[in-house]
Amino acid sequence: MHADESHASPEESLASASAAASAAAAAIAPAHLDLDREKGLAITWGDGRESFFPIAYLRRRSPSADAKVLREEMARNPLTVLPASRATGPLTALGAELVGNYAVRIRFSDGHSTGIFSWTYLRSIDPALETRA
Repeated sequence: MHADESHASPEESLASASAAASAAAAAIAPAHLDLDREKGLAITWGDGRESFFPIAYLRRRSPSADAKVLREEMARNPLTVLPASRATGPLTALGAELVGNYAVRIRFSDGHSTGIFSWTYLRSIDPALETRA
């Protein structure tokens, strides 16, 4: 037996890595989404984990460029003046749409609709995980 016979071929290694990546992606992807426009977004993930994101929490944690800049400014200066809201009542979700197979975009009652929440980002900001830390 030659020393190189015990190693997987490049094609086998690539197929194995691809299968592992597909399994990881399936675990991260949601199996079910349920948007309650008044309360929040409930997600059952492919690995069985469940998450709930209140509407106001999602709006605050929007991954849009303008929301990110505002969060950074507030971290530097807690007295930052927040932009005026166009909403006339409580913050709600007006709707949501899937973006490809990797994210969801939520339209909020204050007019914000530019944040694309990837599945990876949503898993990273899960409020349940933040309360355990």
